[in-house]
This record gives sequence, C-alpha cells and structure tokens, in this order.
Amino acid sequence: MMSPDGPRAAVARALDTLGTGAFLADEQGLIVAVNARGEQLLARPATDLVGRDAHDLLHRTSCGEPMPRAECRMLESLLGGRTQQGEEEWLERGDGTLVPVGWLATPCDIGTPPSATLVLFHSARFPGRTGRRSPAGGRLSELERLALLARTTTLLTSTLDIHKALRRLISLVVPRIADWAVIDLIGERDDVLRFAVAHAEGGTVKFREDLQGPMPPVPQESLMPLSRALRGVASSSVGPETYQGPPDSGIAVEQRRLFEATGMHSAIMVPLRSMHDVMGALTLGRADDPERFTAADTALLEDIARRASLALENARLYQRQRQVAETMQRHLLPKLPRSPGRRMAARYLPAPDASHVGGDWYDAFTLTDGATALAVGDVVGHDLEAAAGMAQLRNMLRAYAVSQQKPPSKIVEWLDQATLHIAEVSMATLVFVRMSEQADGRCELSWTNAGHPPPLLVTREGEACYLTDGHGILLGVTPGQFRRPDATAELPPGATLLLYTDGLIESPAHGLDEGLARLSRHAAALARYPLESFIDELLARARPPDNDDDVAMLAVRHGLGWSS
Repeated sequence: MMSPDGPRAAVARALDTLGTGAFLADEQGLIVAVNARGEQLLARPATDLVGRDAHDLLHRTSCGEPMPRAECRMLESLLGGRTQQGEEEWLERGDGTLVPVGWLATPCDIGTPPSATLVLFHSARFPGRTGRRSPAGGRLSELERLALLARTTTLLTSTLDIHKALRRLISLVVPRIADWAVIDLIGERDDVLRFAVAHAEGGTVKFREDLQGPMPPVPQESLMPLSRALRGVASSSVGPETYQGPPDSGIAVEQRRLFEATGMHSAIMVPLRSMHDVMGALTLGRADDPERFTAADTALLEDIARRASLALENARLYQRQRQVAETMQRHLLPKLPRSPGRRMAARYLPAPDASHVGGDWYDAFTLTDGATALAVGDVVGHDLEAAAGMAQLRNMLRAYAVSQQKPPSKIVEWLDQATLHIAEVSMATLVFVRMSEQADGRCELSWTNAGHPPPLLVTREGEACYLTDGHGILLGVTPGQFRRPDATAELPPGATLLLYTDGLIESPAHGLDEGLARLSRHAAALARYPLESFIDELLARARPPDNDDDVAMLAVRHGLGWSS
C-alpha cells in the first residue's frame, strides 16, 4: 500500500487491517491511500490510484459509462463530508472490466486538517440480476446500443497498446452482450494466435489460459466459419453442431474443443478487418443465457468490430513506428572507447509506452589530444522525429569537439547555434564532459551543463555528490545570447562518474529532489560493485516503477587497481 507521510500515515497503515476494499480520499476527492484488498478488487496497483480522482477514475454506470457527477452519492460524500452508501453500483478495474460493488463512504477524522473520507467497498452479486450481465445485445434499447458504440470508440482510441485495447474490447462486450468472448489474431507472417478466451463470472471477466495460444494456419479453401472470418470473408452465426462433422483443418479441431470446453450453444464470428488488412476475428458466445443471437446482435457486433479494427490498425502502425525509432536509436548509440586505467559502461532502456520512445542518448569518444569526451542528452519529443534529431545533435557535437580544441562551454555554444540553423531540433538538454589525464596522474573533469540533471560522482568509499556547477539553460531556447559556464573537478582514483537522463529519477508520484536523493543513496551503496554490475543494479533499484520515459546512462570509473 502507498500512503503519504505525516498524520495520514497511521490511518493508511490501518487500512490493511480491514477485510474489505478501502481507500482514503482527501477533500478534493483524490485518493491518498488504498489497502491491498482494494488493489486486488480493482486490479490496479496503488501507484495507479494514489493522486487520482476517485470518481473520474473508478465510478461507472452499468453500461460502463462514466457516472454523471451530479448523480453520484459517493462524490457527494467525498466533497461534502456526508456519510453515504450505495448498492448495485459499478467500479472500473485496471483491465477495463467492471466489478459490481456495494460501498460506504464516511468522513474520517485523522487528527489534522484537511479533512478526509474513508470509502469501504466490496464485490457484490446483485439480487435478481446475477451480477453477470446487463441485458444482452438483442434486448438493448437503441439508446443503449448507441452508448455502447460510443464507449467502444472512446475506450479503444484512447490507447496505443494493442493488448490493452483488446482487453478493453472484451470488457465492453462481456457480460453486456455475451457470456464468452474469443479473439484470434493474425500475425506478421500470417500465423494465428488465440489471444483471449474470456468468460463472465461473478461480475468479473476470467480468462481461460488453457484455451489460448498458437493456432493452426488458416486454410484458404475452408468454408468453416472461423476460417472464413480470418480470411475477412463474412460474419457467421454458429453453434456446436457446426463443428461436429469431420474437421477440414486443424482450426476446425480447435473450434470443436472450444465449444466443448465453454458450453456455448450460440455464437457469432465476425472479422476484425481494417481498410488495409484482416487482423483477426472476434467471436461472442452464449452458454448461460438461453437466448440465441439475433440478426440485430450480428449487426451490432459488426459495427463494434469495425470500430475496434480501426483502433487496432492505428495501434499496430504506431507500434511499428516505435520499433523503427527504437531500432534506429540503438544502432546510433556508440561503441565505448577503451582507455588504460579506465572503464566505461552504458545502458539504454526504451520507454514501456510506445508513445515515449525517442530522444535520450549517450556518447563517448577520444579527442585528438588524447582526452575523452563524454555526453548524455535528451531531445525534446517522443517519436521518430526526436530520434532523428538526437542523431543530428550527436554527430554535430562529435564534429565540433574533435575539430576544435576548445572548452566544453564553447563547443556547446556552437552546438546551440546549430540547433537553430542546421539541426531539426527544437530544444534539448545535454551534459558535455571533457576528461583528461594530468602529468601527475590525476584525472581532471571539465564540463558544461545545458539544462540537464547534474552528473553524479561516487567515491570508492561510498561518498556521493552531484556536480551542480557549470549549469546553464537548455539548448534551443536563446542561442548565442548567453555565455555558457564551465566547471572543473577531480575524479579520484576508484571513483565513478555517472551521467544519466531524467527517466532514471523522475516520477509522477514524487518530486525531483526525491528522485535525486534515491539515485544518490543507491549509487553510494553500490560504490564497490564492478562497473557493469554497478550500472545494472542502479538501473534496477533507482528507476521509479511508475516511470514512463526512456533512460540513457553512461558510467566511467577511473583507476582499476581494485575490483572494477
């Protein structure tokens, strides 16, 4: 459980002693703590809940629409400090499914202002409604059908993650239209994957992993319904009798197994077909509901499938762009130079979100006078354009640094001018370091910082300090209007210098100072680890779990007279 510091901490810890789901909200309706049972019921980690508006994030109508704020008694309690309770209501889980709940919200005196509200909730099965479904597709009113289609468009176009979009699709149709939903996907090489077999059970959606996985290839001559749907031919209404005869393919064998395992007596299969390709098929089936599907159900499902296919095509296209950008970025990252008495290690970790790949980079190269140049930077933006801008910036930095024997500040001033006149980069941050061996064996650092997080120096004894001098504004803001500062320091024998991008320290839930402190603390603890282990462990320990940005790291250790 995540909880705030101060007076609410005791209350937050006490939530875990409760046998039901619970969260604590502040006077604005923002969640400040949640217990483990609440995380489980909502299928959301605390990091996804804390700091979010409880009503907007969770409360839904039975059709999955956001509960109108004017009609919400839970919100009235959160904002007005009144005790309220509700039954036969719905909360949205992290996977997009709905959980039926009963709840109680009451003011909670935690000893100091501002006020707080405690919300207790439990999973419920509604009397007379089985807790499994709203009226099925053939019994939906025209208004409910339109609302469902609008919800489909909203939910599926709000993510570029294909797996998340498909799970949201399942949550829309199960249990509202059917007991079962099956999604089969066609891969890049025309292979077929049974992505999901989902069943409405007790108000939630359960997945049958034993029925999921790779499928036999699609036979081009087969007239069986799923084969036709996967070729984009047509929708079909089917039942278990459809697959009782001699199978014409491996897919037909799998379909017979599906009907036997699920008990479906009626099903509809529709292609997931975009403007350019067939991406798979969606099957909805009924086992618990005795009514068979109607022509109206088929028309509704075809409309849902068209909207889903458009969203899936967009997600696939964006995923391909992300793969191109990531591949381009990895190929542009350099091989690290070797130098006697010195070791280097670097890491690049792409963002988990397809929309956040792009501009983080590092570089290290030898200068004509024998010194070593080090750089880490971040181009503003998260797309293929940012990755291309990163390549331009890195190449120009190399050209200036190798051809001109000037201090780091002068090199970066020229680079700043280039962002305006040559490079297709709007803004960027950068730390540029010159590392040179002195006649007496000392290692001297000189650097300039263009709006980037400060380098971290960690001694062999575990003393960590940030090199905060030499700091100036980021590149591309006011090229040529200000002189950039230089700073110098000595890198002691056995010490490690770490350059990194903000993805290693920034977190939506915590301040930048906290991220810097966490990085410093872990780096000090790892000071005597071999350098490769140092950088791997630091990435694993210091990177915030809720970070959604890419990370670049470059570590240099001076003096190899001990474990390096």
